[in-house]
Amino acid sequence: MGYAVLARVSHMVTRIDIDTYFLQMANLVRTRGTCARRRVGCVLTNSHRHVLATGYNGVAAGLPHCIDTPCPGAECPSGTGLDLCEAIHAEQNALLQCRDVWAIDTCYCTASPCVTCVKLLMNTSCRRIVFSEEYPHTAARVFWLSIEGREWIRLSTAV
Repeated sequence: MGYAVLARVSHMVTRIDIDTYFLQMANLVRTRGTCARRRVGCVLTNSHRHVLATGYNGVAAGLPHCIDTPCPGAECPSGTGLDLCEAIHAEQNALLQCRDVWAIDTCYCTASPCVTCVKLLMNTSCRRIVFSEEYPHTAARVFWLSIEGREWIRLSTAV
């Protein structure tokens, strides 16, 4: 009987880090978004780096998609008309899909969360928020970091 001999691979194989991996996953999730203004993706993971839930922004189930029939907030400039926007945020949708919010360790988002989403994440066991694009309003970051042990991480080269 002969045995095959495996040749050693002489070149180094590169492997992306775990935060970049999940941010790229969030970037894929965002392509399902139905908001005409902005598409955001979110991936929630546990401390073992397993995906708990994903979410993207869009209108509530049963309503016409904003990309097909623009909502009243669709034409408002960024940061304005938020009360007119009918979209549920990516983080909110991910939290709605998550079976156990006390298992959440990290929230990966294509854009940093707003204050409302930060408040929701603070009511879970989440300790890290990792994102690729920083939302211009800093109140959410200040609020999140007001509790010791929380991390707010921007990875600009991840996506």
